[in-house]
Amino acid sequence: MNAPEMFQLQISRFIRAPREKVFDAFVTEALLSQWKSPRGMKVAACSVDARVGGRYRVEMRSREGTTFTVGGTYTALNRPERLAYTWQWQGENPMAGFETLIEVDFIATDGGTELRMKHSGFPAAAARDGHNQGWSSTLNRLNDLLDARGSAATITLLGDSRSSYTRTARMGLAEKGVAYTLQPCAPHSPEILAVHPFGKIPGMRDGDIDLWETSAILRYVDEAFDGPSLTPGTIAERTRCEQWVSAVNSYFYDSMVRRYVLQYIFPKGEGGRPDRAVIDRAVQDMTPQLAALERAYAKSGDFLAGSTLSFADLFVAPILAYVEAFPEGATLLSDMPNIRRAQAVIRQRASFTTTQPQQG
Repeated sequence: MNAPEMFQLQISRFIRAPREKVFDAFVTEALLSQWKSPRGMKVAACSVDARVGGRYRVEMRSREGTTFTVGGTYTALNRPERLAYTWQWQGENPMAGFETLIEVDFIATDGGTELRMKHSGFPAAAARDGHNQGWSSTLNRLNDLLDARGSAATITLLGDSRSSYTRTARMGLAEKGVAYTLQPCAPHSPEILAVHPFGKIPGMRDGDIDLWETSAILRYVDEAFDGPSLTPGTIAERTRCEQWVSAVNSYFYDSMVRRYVLQYIFPKGEGGRPDRAVIDRAVQDMTPQLAALERAYAKSGDFLAGSTLSFADLFVAPILAYVEAFPEGATLLSDMPNIRRAQAVIRQRASFTTTQPQQG
């Protein structure tokens, strides 16, 4: 009788740190507790007996309080070259009772360490693929920990700093205190098309995890990292937040940015001047949209969806900053004290001041 087919995954990752330091992060409790769980989770407890035959145990906890526990036995420790250990989920996990094997080679390379991991013994491809996602996220946290640049070595935001959507994503990252690298690129460029199938900006990479669309990027950042929540706390507030994000995507961006602001920045009228007909139609559409915002701020205070800043405010603020910079927009906003009050508040935040785009 043939043995059942087993599945394995192999992962390679470059980490800008000496291999001794990378090896120690796998077998030292104080270091292991800082990275050995996917983003959005924490290591609640861990124990390590780093010797052949010694055991380890890691308890991971989600934001919702669900606990996931894994443990195993070290089968090889050759610092700083190689490490091997068994891996077995405990409790009610679907993989409980299945023992798999992890083998890690640490190869010294120019400027750091190439980590080569093989995780073998999965009973099904679905189990292998699920662990691949988990390891990708977990190794991103290892990279954050060991690279001197922190999460800026792992998180790359692709876009143009002048884009209101790119600025929204940058403000969200700043509010969460996440260091990142901004890679300038234009819409439909080869760089952004490698991340976003429709070539829009921004896009984001977290290690080998690709993300696109501003709302998705913000939700990922909000759930994956510590810091103040950008998601309102109640159902009603979350609904209002989603309404305003949808309004920006469906109405505000078209009238306020595409047809109004960009007509001044990239004029398409006769003689290279702004097209007055396009601007006038845009202003006609902007007027009730801004009036709706004015009424909302009159009711909600300084923020659109609750008592603290949310996704909704991050989508609106960059657009209003542009609208106010041009004559018709400035005139409209001059008669809207609630919008002006709320925007004065958000413009004092570091997330706004540090993401001011450079024109030209």
